[in-house]
Amino acid sequence: MRFKIDLKIFLFAILFYFTKQIEVYAMIMFFAILHEFGHLVAGLLLGMKPEKMEIMPYGVSISFKLTPKDYNQKIKYGNQLELKKIVVALAGPITNVIIMIVVLQMNMNIVSSLMILYANLLLILFNLLPIYPLDGGRVIKGILHIGLGKMKAEKYTNRISFITLMIVTFISSIVVYQAENIAVFLIVLVLWGMFIREDRIYAKRNKIYKLLEKF
Repeated sequence: MRFKIDLKIFLFAILFYFTKQIEVYAMIMFFAILHEFGHLVAGLLLGMKPEKMEIMPYGVSISFKLTPKDYNQKIKYGNQLELKKIVVALAGPITNVIIMIVVLQMNMNIVSSLMILYANLLLILFNLLPIYPLDGGRVIKGILHIGLGKMKAEKYTNRISFITLMIVTFISSIVVYQAENIAVFLIVLVLWGMFIREDRIYAKRNKIYKLLEKF
Protein backbone atom coordinates (compact mmCIF):
# COMPACT_ATOMS: atom_id res chain seq x y z
CA MET A 1 0.00 0.00 0.00
CA ARG A 2 1.32 3.43 -0.99
CA PHE A 3 1.46 6.38 1.46
CA LYS A 4 1.15 10.07 0.63
CA ILE A 5 1.06 13.26 2.73
CA ASP A 6 -0.68 16.41 1.51
CA LEU A 7 1.65 19.23 2.60
CA LYS A 8 -1.33 21.60 3.00
CA ILE A 9 -1.91 19.88 6.33
CA PHE A 10 0.94 21.96 7.78
CA LEU A 11 -0.65 25.17 6.49
CA PHE A 12 -3.93 24.20 8.13
CA ALA A 13 -2.14 23.41 11.40
CA ILE A 14 -0.46 26.84 11.39
CA LEU A 15 -3.74 28.64 10.68
CA PHE A 16 -5.57 26.77 13.44
CA TYR A 17 -2.66 27.43 15.82
CA PHE A 18 -2.82 31.20 15.35
CA THR A 19 -6.63 31.18 15.63
CA LYS A 20 -6.30 29.23 18.91
CA GLN A 21 -8.20 26.20 17.58
CA ILE A 22 -5.27 23.81 17.26
CA GLU A 23 -6.60 21.50 20.01
CA VAL A 24 -9.93 21.11 18.23
CA TYR A 25 -8.14 20.48 14.92
CA ALA A 26 -5.84 17.87 16.49
CA MET A 27 -8.80 16.07 18.06
CA ILE A 28 -10.74 16.07 14.79
CA MET A 29 -7.70 14.67 12.96
CA PHE A 30 -7.33 11.92 15.58
CA PHE A 31 -10.94 10.80 15.22
CA ALA A 32 -10.71 11.20 11.44
CA ILE A 33 -7.98 8.54 11.54
CA LEU A 34 -10.29 6.24 13.53
CA HIS A 35 -13.04 7.05 11.02
CA GLU A 36 -10.80 5.92 8.18
CA PHE A 37 -9.79 2.84 10.15
CA GLY A 38 -13.49 1.91 10.04
CA HIS A 39 -13.36 2.10 6.23
CA LEU A 40 -10.22 -0.03 6.20
CA VAL A 41 -11.64 -2.77 8.43
CA ALA A 42 -14.89 -2.91 6.43
CA GLY A 43 -12.97 -3.12 3.15
CA LEU A 44 -10.72 -5.91 4.39
CA LEU A 45 -13.68 -7.87 5.75
CA LEU A 46 -15.34 -7.60 2.33
CA GLY A 47 -12.22 -8.89 0.57
CA MET A 48 -11.06 -5.56 -0.87
CA LYS A 49 -7.37 -4.69 -1.09
CA PRO A 50 -6.17 -1.26 0.14
CA GLU A 51 -4.14 0.56 -2.51
CA LYS A 52 -3.24 4.01 -1.14
CA MET A 53 -3.37 5.88 2.16
CA GLU A 54 -3.23 9.68 1.98
CA ILE A 55 -2.96 12.08 4.94
CA MET A 56 -4.85 15.25 4.03
CA PRO A 57 -5.80 18.50 5.86
CA TYR A 58 -9.23 17.11 6.76
CA GLY A 59 -8.17 13.58 7.72
CA VAL A 60 -6.91 10.37 6.20
CA SER A 61 -8.15 8.81 2.99
CA ILE A 62 -7.80 5.15 2.05
CA SER A 63 -8.53 3.94 -1.48
CA PHE A 64 -9.03 0.33 -2.47
CA LYS A 65 -7.60 -1.37 -5.54
CA LEU A 66 -10.02 -2.31 -8.32
CA THR A 67 -8.95 -4.46 -11.25
CA PRO A 68 -10.34 -4.53 -14.82
CA LYS A 69 -12.03 -7.77 -13.78
CA ASP A 70 -14.04 -5.86 -11.16
CA TYR A 71 -15.33 -3.43 -13.79
CA ASN A 72 -16.12 -6.16 -16.31
CA GLN A 73 -18.32 -8.19 -13.96
CA LYS A 74 -21.82 -9.17 -15.04
CA ILE A 75 -24.56 -6.82 -13.83
CA LYS A 76 -25.41 -8.94 -10.80
CA TYR A 77 -21.80 -9.11 -9.59
CA GLY A 78 -21.18 -5.49 -10.57
CA ASN A 79 -24.02 -4.49 -8.27
CA GLN A 80 -22.51 -6.57 -5.51
CA LEU A 81 -19.29 -4.57 -5.91
CA GLU A 82 -21.26 -1.32 -5.61
CA LEU A 83 -22.96 -2.62 -2.48
CA LYS A 84 -19.53 -3.35 -1.02
CA LYS A 85 -18.46 0.21 -1.79
CA ILE A 86 -21.59 1.56 -0.08
CA VAL A 87 -20.92 -0.53 3.03
CA VAL A 88 -17.29 0.65 3.14
CA ALA A 89 -18.40 4.28 2.73
CA LEU A 90 -20.87 3.99 5.62
CA ALA A 91 -18.35 2.21 7.87
CA GLY A 92 -16.51 5.47 8.61
CA PRO A 93 -19.49 7.45 9.96
CA ILE A 94 -20.70 4.34 11.80
CA THR A 95 -17.30 4.20 13.53
CA ASN A 96 -17.81 7.78 14.74
CA VAL A 97 -21.31 6.91 15.99
CA ILE A 98 -19.87 3.97 17.96
CA ILE A 99 -17.23 6.27 19.50
CA MET A 100 -19.97 8.71 20.57
CA ILE A 101 -22.00 5.90 22.15
CA VAL A 102 -18.95 4.62 24.06
CA VAL A 103 -18.14 8.13 25.33
CA LEU A 104 -21.70 8.62 26.55
CA GLN A 105 -21.40 5.40 28.58
CA MET A 106 -18.15 6.47 30.23
CA ASN A 107 -17.70 8.62 33.32
CA MET A 108 -15.54 11.28 31.70
CA ASN A 109 -14.99 14.93 32.40
CA ILE A 110 -17.94 16.83 30.94
CA VAL A 111 -15.70 19.18 28.93
CA SER A 112 -13.68 16.34 27.44
CA SER A 113 -16.84 14.37 26.65
CA LEU A 114 -18.42 17.33 24.88
CA MET A 115 -15.28 17.95 22.82
CA ILE A 116 -15.11 14.31 21.72
CA LEU A 117 -18.82 14.25 20.89
CA TYR A 118 -18.49 17.55 19.01
CA ALA A 119 -15.49 16.33 16.97
CA ASN A 120 -17.19 13.07 15.99
CA LEU A 121 -20.49 14.78 15.18
CA LEU A 122 -18.65 17.19 12.87
CA LEU A 123 -16.95 14.27 11.12
CA ILE A 124 -20.28 12.49 10.64
CA LEU A 125 -22.04 15.56 9.24
CA PHE A 126 -19.09 16.49 7.03
CA ASN A 127 -18.57 13.03 5.57
CA LEU A 128 -22.26 12.33 4.96
CA LEU A 129 -22.68 15.41 2.77
CA PRO A 130 -23.81 14.17 -0.68
CA ILE A 131 -20.67 15.58 -2.29
CA TYR A 132 -18.37 13.15 -4.11
CA PRO A 133 -15.84 11.85 -3.03
CA LEU A 134 -17.09 12.23 0.56
CA ASP A 135 -18.80 9.18 2.06
CA GLY A 136 -22.25 10.61 1.39
CA GLY A 137 -21.35 11.20 -2.26
CA ARG A 138 -20.01 7.66 -2.58
CA VAL A 139 -23.25 6.23 -1.16
CA ILE A 140 -25.35 8.32 -3.57
CA LYS A 141 -23.18 7.28 -6.51
CA GLY A 142 -23.36 3.60 -5.54
CA ILE A 143 -27.15 3.66 -5.25
CA LEU A 144 -27.52 5.48 -8.57
CA HIS A 145 -25.06 3.08 -10.21
CA ILE A 146 -27.16 0.09 -9.17
CA GLY A 147 -30.39 1.73 -10.31
CA LEU A 148 -29.37 3.69 -13.40
CA GLY A 149 -25.96 2.44 -14.53
CA LYS A 150 -22.47 3.95 -14.41
CA MET A 151 -22.91 6.84 -16.90
CA LYS A 152 -26.08 8.28 -15.35
CA ALA A 153 -24.75 7.66 -11.85
CA GLU A 154 -21.68 9.82 -12.53
CA LYS A 155 -23.78 12.49 -14.23
CA TYR A 156 -26.32 12.84 -11.43
CA THR A 157 -23.73 12.49 -8.67
CA ASN A 158 -21.81 15.39 -10.21
CA ARG A 159 -24.95 17.55 -10.30
CA ILE A 160 -26.01 16.64 -6.76
CA SER A 161 -22.48 17.42 -5.54
CA PHE A 162 -22.52 20.86 -7.18
CA ILE A 163 -25.98 21.81 -5.88
CA THR A 164 -25.12 20.63 -2.36
CA LEU A 165 -21.83 22.51 -2.43
CA MET A 166 -23.58 25.73 -3.48
CA ILE A 167 -26.03 25.37 -0.57
CA VAL A 168 -23.21 24.60 1.88
CA THR A 169 -21.24 27.60 0.61
CA PHE A 170 -24.22 29.92 1.10
CA ILE A 171 -24.89 28.68 4.64
CA SER A 172 -21.19 28.74 5.50
CA SER A 173 -20.87 32.34 4.30
CA ILE A 174 -23.50 33.36 6.84
CA VAL A 175 -21.76 31.37 9.59
CA VAL A 176 -18.36 32.88 8.77
CA TYR A 177 -19.85 36.39 8.81
CA GLN A 178 -21.72 35.87 12.09
CA ALA A 179 -19.21 33.75 14.01
CA GLU A 180 -15.99 34.89 12.29
CA ASN A 181 -14.81 31.28 12.32
CA ILE A 182 -11.99 30.63 9.86
CA ALA A 183 -12.41 26.87 10.27
CA VAL A 184 -15.70 26.97 8.36
CA PHE A 185 -14.04 28.94 5.56
CA LEU A 186 -11.22 26.39 5.30
CA ILE A 187 -13.68 23.48 5.17
CA VAL A 188 -15.55 25.11 2.28
CA LEU A 189 -12.25 25.64 0.43
CA VAL A 190 -11.40 21.96 0.88
CA LEU A 191 -14.83 20.92 -0.42
CA TRP A 192 -14.49 23.11 -3.51
CA GLY A 193 -11.00 21.75 -4.15
CA MET A 194 -12.31 18.17 -4.01
CA PHE A 195 -15.28 18.98 -6.23
CA ILE A 196 -13.19 20.77 -8.89
CA ARG A 197 -10.77 17.83 -9.04
CA GLU A 198 -13.57 15.27 -9.40
CA ASP A 199 -15.44 17.49 -11.87
CA ARG A 200 -12.41 17.54 -14.17
CA ILE A 201 -12.19 13.74 -13.99
CA TYR A 202 -15.91 13.48 -14.76
CA ALA A 203 -15.57 15.88 -17.72
CA LYS A 204 -12.87 13.67 -19.26
CA ARG A 205 -14.94 10.53 -18.75
CA ASN A 206 -18.02 12.23 -20.15
CA LYS A 207 -16.17 12.97 -23.40
CA ILE A 208 -15.33 9.28 -23.69
CA TYR A 209 -18.96 8.31 -23.02
CA LYS A 210 -20.16 10.66 -25.77
CA LEU A 211 -17.66 9.22 -28.23
CA LEU A 212 -18.80 5.69 -27.40
CA GLU A 213 -22.44 6.65 -27.97
CA LYS A 214 -21.62 7.58 -31.56
CA PHE A 215 -20.51 4.04 -32.36
